[in-house]
Amino acid sequence: MSLGALTLGALALAVVLSCTTRLNVGLLAIALAWVLGVYVADLPLREVTAGFPTDLFLTLAGVTLLFSQAHVNGTLEKVAHNAMRLCRGRVGLVPVMYFLLGAALASAGPGNIATAGLLAPMAMATAVRMNISPFLMAIMVGNGANAGSLSPLAPTGIIVNGFMERIGLDGYEAATWAYLLAAHALVGFGGYLLFGGWKLLGSTEKVEADPSLGEPLTRQQQLTVGVIGAVIVGVLFAGVNVGMAGFGGAVLLALLRAADDGEAVKRMPWSTILMVCGMTILIALLEKTGGMELLTELLSTAATEATIVPFLAFVVGLISAYSSTSGVVLPAFLPTVPGLIESLGGGVPLALASTMNVGGHLVDVSPLSTIGALCVASVPAGEASRRLFNQMLAWGMSMTVVGAAVCWILFGIGMS
Repeated sequence: MSLGALTLGALALAVVLSCTTRLNVGLLAIALAWVLGVYVADLPLREVTAGFPTDLFLTLAGVTLLFSQAHVNGTLEKVAHNAMRLCRGRVGLVPVMYFLLGAALASAGPGNIATAGLLAPMAMATAVRMNISPFLMAIMVGNGANAGSLSPLAPTGIIVNGFMERIGLDGYEAATWAYLLAAHALVGFGGYLLFGGWKLLGSTEKVEADPSLGEPLTRQQQLTVGVIGAVIVGVLFAGVNVGMAGFGGAVLLALLRAADDGEAVKRMPWSTILMVCGMTILIALLEKTGGMELLTELLSTAATEATIVPFLAFVVGLISAYSSTSGVVLPAFLPTVPGLIESLGGGVPLALASTMNVGGHLVDVSPLSTIGALCVASVPAGEASRRLFNQMLAWGMSMTVVGAAVCWILFGIGMS
């Protein structure tokens, strides 16, 4: 068996185990890369470890540290609470506000998982208090949080943009973010209208807001908002490196005693960071040994230039339903784009990459993903919780087909 086939088999093993076990596949990927690279491919260890994404690690660490501090000192929660006052008690606007709030917060830097962790308990409790369907609310808050996933400031956006730059698709950060946001808005608001949103919007019923929502920001929270705002402005308009700006902002907040940096470090998503970095090392070995070419050939033989977009959306979505989209699936599939274009004899690279991004994310609003699980866990245990689990499972699985159709319209027809 060739080295390329062995490393491709190792990648397949990592993907399967990520779907079927609780093992952090970043650990497995590092071990596999070491054994195959050093003892099978006879490569120096430094050449194997050269695949470690130093820039990506520092960027993820800096951004997540800054927003972990904002979480620890209550800034994000207070901002979210105060934003809900804009609904003025109108029931129909509440799920809409949670979608918009989720998209805005996730895009600003915390990312989809942190935003869902912050908003899901509030959203589901609000749904029960206001007699809103928990399923309807889960669709809105889940799609809202996921809509901001590919912001250039969000962890998943940083990961995806890094891989896209490696395959020659740099400079599309805003477009990548906008495509995913549009796709989630389409399915989110489609679900909102389909499952009772029309009725809620037509209701004149109002519910009194919780008085605690009006509490002003403390001095520490005001400082946090100011520092985060400065980081965002610096990144967007001055070309400042987002990771280094995150570290700088985090240090400033710690020195001003605005947030507990020790507690913030504990709350950073180390598991996700390890997963992404470990998989990147294995994928770098895959490229060195010819395994990436084999994966590209397998994909290109199953579709044509005309069918590759819906095919990819379905396959990536199906795998993402059981595995980590940002940590496993997209790092494995995005590097195949140039080879797919060559094997198929044509195509638009941005269309294929965007298909993978959108198809992989639309299925994440299911109870098999962290976002969906957070929504289910925020509903009191019992019949309502079981019903919500089943509803969200059906929704998530349907997104493999819906995602294929959405991607075909946006990227198959729209970019052909």
